[in-house]
Amino acid sequence: MKAIVFDQFGGPDVLHEADIEVPQPGPGQVRVRVKAAGLNALDGKIRSGMLETVRPTTLPAVPGGELAGVVDALGEGVSDVHVGDEVLGWSDTGSYAQYALATTVAPKPAGLDWQHAVALPVAGETAERVLNLLGVAAGETVLMHGASGAVGTLAVQLATARGARVIATAGPSNQDYLTSLGATATVYGERLVERVQALAPDGVDAVFDLAGKGALEDSITLRGGTERIVTIADFGARQLGITFSQGSQERSTARLAALAQDAAAGKVVTTVTAYPLGQAATAQQVSDAGHVRGKLVLTVD
Repeated sequence: MKAIVFDQFGGPDVLHEADIEVPQPGPGQVRVRVKAAGLNALDGKIRSGMLETVRPTTLPAVPGGELAGVVDALGEGVSDVHVGDEVLGWSDTGSYAQYALATTVAPKPAGLDWQHAVALPVAGETAERVLNLLGVAAGETVLMHGASGAVGTLAVQLATARGARVIATAGPSNQDYLTSLGATATVYGERLVERVQALAPDGVDAVFDLAGKGALEDSITLRGGTERIVTIADFGARQLGITFSQGSQERSTARLAALAQDAAAGKVVTTVTAYPLGQAATAQQVSDAGHVRGKLVLTVD
């Protein structure tokens, strides 16, 4: 099968197409004929070698942690999924490929296309996990730094669905986008504290940092301390006494299925930019540069 692999750590240019063996599902796994693969900032960090001390990678490796596609083989003990089912979920073997193995998948609704389906697993789990850690509730004001990406797109909508008010930061070109999602938008950078205080004179109740670019000090000022601040992007968080939330293995099929149904019904919107599988290096270069609106995905023939 065709897959995108890397044999050494480095920039996006280390990614290349290769023919590798089709994986065989083990107990509890399904094999998926991939239609779309999700691309996340984590993929670039793994490829660069940045995470080797905490998340070692065996080379050569196929990137990609989420997929949408059609089940074409079942491992031993799988009874709730059938060959021919259209699914979305998390990949066990790397999703930048024509076939991938998965343990946790949810049904893809007929009204949801592949590209928008694959925008949901990682971003949805991350957004909901952090909102739960923060204890976001109706009537509260949440500040989200760098909210125009895939996780932020869903986090804004999930927080407002809880009855919270969201103040969200992004660059000038994404202000209208955040407003369309239901947030009060403002730009990041110099004098952010003053802008947020003007928008929320009574203060902010919680902070969700998705940017990882020096926003934590301002967050502490706005919160008056480190409580109810969570980052998924700033590795200096612990030195400041702030919670860094990493990806969870507690993945809920039921929650993903419900989110997919909401997306199919238009209750939750996603924004995607798609590249063909062969342009994975270009897509990762875009991801590495930041300022992505919504989700980057790879389409697989």
